[in-house]
This record gives sequence, structure tokens and C-alpha cells, in this order.
Amino acid sequence: MYQTLTQTDRSVERDQMNVVVIGHVDHGKSTVIGRLLADTGSLPEGKLEQVRENCRINSKPFEYAFLLDALKDEQSQGITIDSARCFFSSRKRDYIIIDAPGHVEFVKNMVTGAARAQAGLLVIDAKEGVQENSRRHGYLLSMLGINSIAVCVNKMDLVDYDQAVYESIVTEYREFLEKINLHPRVFVPASARDGEGITSFSENMSWYKGPDVLEVFDSFEQPAKKIDKPLRFPVQDIYRFTKEGDDRRIVAGRIETGEVKTGEDVMFLPSGKKSRIASVEAFNVSDKPTRAYTGQSTGFTLENQIYIRPGEVMVKESDPPCRTGTRFKANIFWLGRHPMIKDKRYKIKLAGARESVWLREVNTVLDASSLSASDKREQIERLDVAECVLETIKPLAFDIATEIAETGRFVIIDNYEISGGGIVLENEPEGKDRLTEHVEHRDNAWQRSDIAKDRRTARYNQRSALVLITGPADAGKSKLAKQLEASLFDSGRMVYYLGIANTMLGIDSDLNAGSKDEHIRRLGEISHLFNDAGLILIATASDIDDYEVNAIKKLNSPNDCVVVTIGEHRLNTEKSDLHVPDASKHNEVINTIREYLTEHKYLIEYYL
Repeated sequence: MYQTLTQTDRSVERDQMNVVVIGHVDHGKSTVIGRLLADTGSLPEGKLEQVRENCRINSKPFEYAFLLDALKDEQSQGITIDSARCFFSSRKRDYIIIDAPGHVEFVKNMVTGAARAQAGLLVIDAKEGVQENSRRHGYLLSMLGINSIAVCVNKMDLVDYDQAVYESIVTEYREFLEKINLHPRVFVPASARDGEGITSFSENMSWYKGPDVLEVFDSFEQPAKKIDKPLRFPVQDIYRFTKEGDDRRIVAGRIETGEVKTGEDVMFLPSGKKSRIASVEAFNVSDKPTRAYTGQSTGFTLENQIYIRPGEVMVKESDPPCRTGTRFKANIFWLGRHPMIKDKRYKIKLAGARESVWLREVNTVLDASSLSASDKREQIERLDVAECVLETIKPLAFDIATEIAETGRFVIIDNYEISGGGIVLENEPEGKDRLTEHVEHRDNAWQRSDIAKDRRTARYNQRSALVLITGPADAGKSKLAKQLEASLFDSGRMVYYLGIANTMLGIDSDLNAGSKDEHIRRLGEISHLFNDAGLILIATASDIDDYEVNAIKKLNSPNDCVVVTIGEHRLNTEKSDLHVPDASKHNEVINTIREYLTEHKYLIEYYL
């Protein structure tokens, strides 16, 4: 019989592990956990007696599962709805147990809970045997990269502790798990209700010579420490402090893996910008730290100021870098109420990035309960697992999930709801992207005017172009753009200023209207129209990066785009056509822009 820990045992600094307990609904997960808590003396004082008394008052039989049922509708329905966390200790280590829901309708909650685990215990009812969700949950553990697992064949009392029933389940479920490359340490026969197989055995199962559930937990090995992995620091935001002459820019976020010290060279991906750590920032500390490590939410200042954006990932130059790209192969588990379909815009949240994403190809769709595959599907149905190719509107930084799970897992958002999750399998070769295909299709269908472009150039004494004025949000770009429009108009040019908000008028019902990439797309399309008519179009955009500029140029092709950056920061790759650091004197800036347009033959001057 297991002996509870003494106060001395608890006071020593100890190892800790997260374990998810998972299985089909009503197979006894919560009872297994409740029994572990009770038999290891991990319950708050008087809790067990309180639950027993509550059951007596309400005239219902006591169950160890009630120790975990914190939600009212969980108790009334008798199923675990959310992922509950609880704690217990063995002589070896402390455990955080995640009681994941087993009902098919709450698979999303189960995935959320399991993603935090380092090991897993799958529970199967000996009488009901292996069920659809038993297989599905096994597959999800495999997909999440949780390889340290064991199986508890629970409720052996319902089959009279029959060894043949146990061995039949072992044979069937082991065969399934091996197909998905999961190799359980052991199958433990148990009756959690009666305490059999949890922390001890009786003569009822004398035929079993293996460990009990608690001993299995203690046999789980800790995965490699995250601090020993390469640095991965997804950038959450950049904060600037200006009070009392403070000119710091603090790059803030949470270190997912690795560590970094002041003075180390770092790089931000996917932009490729490089700098060096000047300081590690922390609140309410007397001594400023010189090191930050895995799990810390912290901030850094850099020796040379570079323009980076939230969503980039900071890595050390001495470490293996992330992958970057717009296309990658992934395994997705779809939970949405509607199927995931091609050519529909979704949002992906991967590491710190949140970008538009499209389903480009469905390689195979797998029935996770039977492992039957289909390669002739055009969409991913609810509860399907699919290997597919995803494409984002701009490059992301990510890792292969089997190498660094923290930056290789993602969720898909559809209409403001998390509708799917998955892992990155590998980079896909950069082929013809979705935007290029759109432009080709548009240009093939475009009904061109019979008035040639050079005739418009001769009539208007100008070459059409988009003049895109970029820079910080508070740089006064709109006022400058309107003054430039007036200056060109007064000199006889065909010119129009397009407020960026105007591109969004009349489409309030579009659920994607508020996204920045939708602004970019529509600006590119409208520019194409104005430039095709021979006009010079002036527009502004705040904090735009090179990827977004390239998208505008591609949508506006074959017309030209002149990028004017004002303020101290250029584009991510510093490829603006004209950079004006000081934009405070508008007349001088307008003259500079006009000189550039004249020099490059956008404004054609004729002299006698």
C-alpha cells in the first residue's frame, strides 16, 4: 500500500511533470484521478469527507470522480466538459494532472489540455472495450508529439477481473497505436472505483505482474529541457518609452525555448534583421538581470535600433534558425462547425504571428478512429485529420513540430472561433503563390481599353503610377499626400488622392474587411484601375513592411509603384524608392518627391 508523503518529503525541491489523462466518455478518467489523489494523501484536509457527505445528503452514491467535478453542469450531466487541473505527489516527483474531456463534442477542450502535457495515460473501459474516441485520442496524442504514454484498462471489476478480456484489449489497442508510432510503456489492469491497480493490487488480479498506475507515472521520463533547445522568442509587441528622455524600445514576449544573455547576437525571422542584446528588462527588480530563459515573459533592448514587427521570432545567430516561408505541409485536426474549404480566407496563429492563411491542397484525409485514408477530398470535415498544404499571405517563421513543438504548433481561426489545430510537418517548395495566380486570372479576364497606354501618357504628359507614402502612424502622411495631390493638380497633372479607409467603404458585411491584408489587397486592385486609366494615384499606409509592398506592386502590375518612406524607419529590407527622414517641412518634401517623379519620367516636361 502506498504511504503518503511526510512534510519533510514535501519541503524538498522536487521534479514536476504534466500528465494528461484521456479516454472515451464514461471510461473512468476522473475516477482514476480522484483515486490517485485520495490514495496518495494529496487532497485538502476534509475534502474527501465533504464529498461523501454531500453525496449522502443528495441520496446519490459516492464516486471518486466527484472530487474533480468543479463545474455544476459537469456534476449534473456526469461528464467532464473542460480540462480540469489537479495536483498530487509521489515519492519521486510532483504531478499536474490534466483531466481531459472524453465526449466527442468536447474534443477541442481535450486538445487544449493535452497540448500542455509531457506524458499521457489513456483509459479504456474493460467492458466497453476500445471505442472510436479511444482511437481518436490516441491519434491526437501522437499528433501533439506526446510519446510517453501508458494505457489503463479500467473497470476490470465489471468483467470479473478476466485476464482474457484484458489481453484482448491489449492486443487490439497496441496494434492500433503502433500504426501511429505510439508505443505505450505498459497496459495496467485496474478498477479505480475499488482502488485496484492505482497504487496497489490485491489477489483479484494476481495474474498481472507489472506496475500499478502510480508506478507507471514515476517511470515516465522527462523530455529534454526546453532551456537546452535553440532560442525561440516570439515577439509579442515593441514598447517605446519617451517620458523623461527615456528612448528605449523594448522588444517584449515570452521565451518558448532556450536562453539568451546580454551581448549575444540575435536575428529576427522572417525579416532577417540582426542586432545584439543590449539589456534584459524586468519590472520591480532591484538588480537588473543579464540573462533570460525558457518560460519567462520578458523584454529586451537592442544595441542598434531596427524595425521589427510583432509576430517575428528572435533567435540567436549561434543557434539553428527557424524555417521561414509562405507554404508548409501540416497535419490538421478540424473542429469547426463548417468544413475547411479551399480558397477561403482563415487566420493562423503560429508562435507570435497571426496572419491570413488558405488551404491550398488536401493531400490525404484520415479517419482518426479507423486510420482509413482518402486522397480524393476537396475539403476537411469536422473531426477529420488531414495532411494538407497551407499558404499564408506573407512569410512566417516556424519550426518542424517534432523538433521544437512550441513554434511548430498552430491553430486556425474561422470567423473569430478556433476551428482547428495542427502541427508543421515540413517546408513546401515555393511555387506559384495564390496572389500570382489571382493576378494571372484577373489579367486574362480583363477587358482592355482600345486606347493604348502610350496615348494616355502623351495626352496627360505623365506616366501613371501609384505613389505610396509610408511611415509611422503619427508621421502626418495623409496631410502630406493631400498637399502633394494639390501641387500636382495645380500643375495640370491627372492625379487623385485615395484615403486608405475609402478602400473599405460599402463592404461592412465583409467579415474580413478589418484585416490589414484586406486593406492591402484592395489598395492594390484600386491602384490597378486608376493607373490603367492613366492617372497618378497617391495613397498612404502606416507601418507597412516589404512583403506588403510587394503584394501591392504585384496587384498593381504591370503598372509602377513608387514607395516613399518618411520618418526615421525604412521598410523591413530598406528598399523604398525614396526615403525622407525629416517630413516636418512639407513643401520641401513635396519638392523632393516631384523631383524624383520628374527624374524618373513620371512627370514629363516639354521645353521649347
